[in-house]
Amino acid sequence: MALSPNERRRVMLLTGASRGIGHATVKRFSAAGWRVITCSRHPFPENCPWEMGPEDHLQVDLSDAADTMRAIEEVRGRLEAEGGLLHALVNNAGISPKGPAGERLGALGTDFADWQRVFQVNFFATILLARGLREELAQARGSIVNVTSIAGSRVHPFAGAAYGTSKAALAGLTREMAADFGPIGVRVNAISPGEIDTSILSPGTEKLVEQIPQRRLGTPDEVAKAIYFLCTEASSYVNGAELHINGGQHV
Repeated sequence: MALSPNERRRVMLLTGASRGIGHATVKRFSAAGWRVITCSRHPFPENCPWEMGPEDHLQVDLSDAADTMRAIEEVRGRLEAEGGLLHALVNNAGISPKGPAGERLGALGTDFADWQRVFQVNFFATILLARGLREELAQARGSIVNVTSIAGSRVHPFAGAAYGTSKAALAGLTREMAADFGPIGVRVNAISPGEIDTSILSPGTEKLVEQIPQRRLGTPDEVAKAIYFLCTEASSYVNGAELHINGGQHV
């Protein structure tokens, strides 16, 4: 017997799930009983760190618009068993190219091809996925969470110019999406992490702790909890917000 919409498990599509914030988000939602479909340009890993199978992983190159559109159709097929419902879309994937020695790339030192690739992954893929899956999100009265960054509001010592401007654009897009998706029952918000303790921290990050009122780095799980809040009924009247998760660094 088919499950009613109220009995079906909730489903989230998450980009950028392999490490850090994405990894913590998978664990947070999985623990709450959600089905999490992850996106990566890599195939499903045999040593996957969470309980899921290949049917919950989607190989897609978000830097390629055509492949992103192909993936949207594949997602629709995978959602059929869930009644065609998508309760949350979390756009967490992001890239920030570095120089030959791992240094920050400024506006003058970033190749045009890198600008294009960064914006395709960090910005354009977000709206492609949201528009492509709007019916599934609307049917579930779901939520979209875009992951911006503290680097989107100020020049950052490690994040490059292309990354920072793409995240600033994503913050603006979040507001536009909130206005456009709200009438169809879909809330759109953003989280803006600051310095989070992950395996990809740049050397010298520890010095930034002195600028943070709480005097410590954030944890991936602290960010994941905020994402979870924005995808549940606890935030049912929150729309178009950008939640700063940085220990007060932005003040």
